[in-house]
Amino acid sequence: MPRDNQLVRPAVANIDSVILVVSAGKPDIDFLLCDKMLVQADRLHIHPVLAINKTDLDRENASAINEQYSYYDTIYVSALEKHGIDELKDIIRGKCVCLAGQSAVGKSSLVNALSEELQLETGAMSRKTERGKHTTRQAELIYLQDINAYIVDTPGFSMFDLSGMEKIELGQYYRDIAEYAGECRFSSCVHNQEPGCAVKAAVERGEINPNRYERYLKLLNLIGERKE
Repeated sequence: MPRDNQLVRPAVANIDSVILVVSAGKPDIDFLLCDKMLVQADRLHIHPVLAINKTDLDRENASAINEQYSYYDTIYVSALEKHGIDELKDIIRGKCVCLAGQSAVGKSSLVNALSEELQLETGAMSRKTERGKHTTRQAELIYLQDINAYIVDTPGFSMFDLSGMEKIELGQYYRDIAEYAGECRFSSCVHNQEPGCAVKAAVERGEINPNRYERYLKLLNLIGERKE
């Protein structure tokens, strides 16, 4: 059937929004993976929402995560305490959305919290590695009748490839970087070593989060290595 949009990982199509679930507790957030997902969503014109789960475990860390993603729609939730669930329902009401993120961040637990009728299998982290163990083994399309919404619960993952992207494109999809890119001396600036770069100046002034910028440079180098 015709596809208005499509994600390769997780493998879904024709979604209105991707809900990127991260954890305020364990497992620790993979910021680089999170950046990749947000970049890909904006590139494909899919509205991204960052859901910071397990806020009952570490509210301070939840706020620290939120500060790095102030340019995006974020929501604090706790599947255990049912905190933020009504707000999450309002976000996905009448839409088809996809939950994505690492294993053990609580994607299936959030779906269970959205509907008391559902009893999806949930899992815990590995004590040895402090990483999530796969519980959801395949993408599953679930209909939530009370809010007339479809939600796709997907397996957790830790790898993501920005295939087909050019270096010059990347800055367009880092929202904080894109805000300053038009002020650079050169239109072909990739905000790395070029003189007269407004983005680097914004980083030095503290107007762009330095950790975000460092991850941008990592992705820029990865794209360059792939091309070579």
